[in-house]
Amino acid sequence: MILSRSFPLAGGVLLAVLLGGCAGNAQPPEPAAATAADDDGHGHAADADADADEGVVQLTPEQIKASGIEVVAIGRGGGGSTRLSGRVEPAVGARASVAAAVAGRVERVLVAPGTPVTQGQALAIVVSGEAAVFRADALAASAEAEAARLAHGRDRALVEQGVVARQELEASRARALAAQARAAAAQAQVAASGAPDAGGRVRITSPLAGIVGNVQVTPGAVVAAGSAVADVADPAMNELVFTAPPALAAQVAPGMTLEVSVPGGGFTATVTGSAADVRQQGGVAVIRATPLEAALPPAGSPASAVVVTEGRDGSLSVPADALQNVDGRSAVFVAVEGGFKVQPVLAGRRAGDRVEVLAGLTGEERIAAANAFLLKAELAKGEAEHGH
Repeated sequence: MILSRSFPLAGGVLLAVLLGGCAGNAQPPEPAAATAADDDGHGHAADADADADEGVVQLTPEQIKASGIEVVAIGRGGGGSTRLSGRVEPAVGARASVAAAVAGRVERVLVAPGTPVTQGQALAIVVSGEAAVFRADALAASAEAEAARLAHGRDRALVEQGVVARQELEASRARALAAQARAAAAQAQVAASGAPDAGGRVRITSPLAGIVGNVQVTPGAVVAAGSAVADVADPAMNELVFTAPPALAAQVAPGMTLEVSVPGGGFTATVTGSAADVRQQGGVAVIRATPLEAALPPAGSPASAVVVTEGRDGSLSVPADALQNVDGRSAVFVAVEGGFKVQPVLAGRRAGDRVEVLAGLTGEERIAAANAFLLKAELAKGEAEHGH
């Protein structure tokens, strides 16, 4: 479209910003006769119509700065975006499935699902005859070790007096060392069984601080050694886990950013790990990420994300803010002398906050990015005024 005049930023969105910056540049009015001679009867200057460039919004550097329009270079390399699906899960080390160390009868259950617990807090108490035997054996082994130690001490004194042969001293020393080893093993067995008291009561405790999930025992129930008692997870250590095609594992590296969407909003996350999971039939890539600032929803919540991977080296891309719809076509505003000129382009794929440009630019231009919509508004305003 041929515009009949240039468009100084005089109103609309930029009026409040530019009045202050341009107040000192006002020019004295021309003589009335000259104005009347140049007027075409519609309030438009004929000479301005002849000199105006097609699709140009005229701005001074001061006006560009005052309006907050950002001028950037064309990006190269392009990129591709892939949408991932996943969910929020506890991180490795942030969840525990607590089990009974010995067989026994559940005497008390001390927590319920949703109960916050600290590290070492008891979840349930189990009465175990097996644990009582372990404790008794440990006490007996400790007593035998003490007796062997005292016997070795007496033999040493007798050897010094010449009453007992040295061979007897060496034998008593060996017996003392063996007794100490049996006592240490018995104590380790007691600790592994949950450090029961004299009645065989074992406190099943949480290995970490967090929130109790599923509780799988009830008072009076009999549990076997290794049976699950409860699940505990630390919600502060949740992470995002996504699945993707196996080929994506080689393109996504730790430190890359993801645009994540979860119920209730979206945020930016950073990749912490990516690997192909060969255990899955057909193969799948597992991508783990953590949010940069936002808080994650509870574990199990669904999540989706967009990851941007590298594209063709020769392709061009522009910020998404730079791309505007002008007269039904995609266009950008290229910086020219005296302002910005609208340039139609052929847009391709969008990858994150950038859009691939397939045609219309050489790559050497500088374009308006942030606040480019102000130029579109001013261009439309000028066309509307010319229509009258």
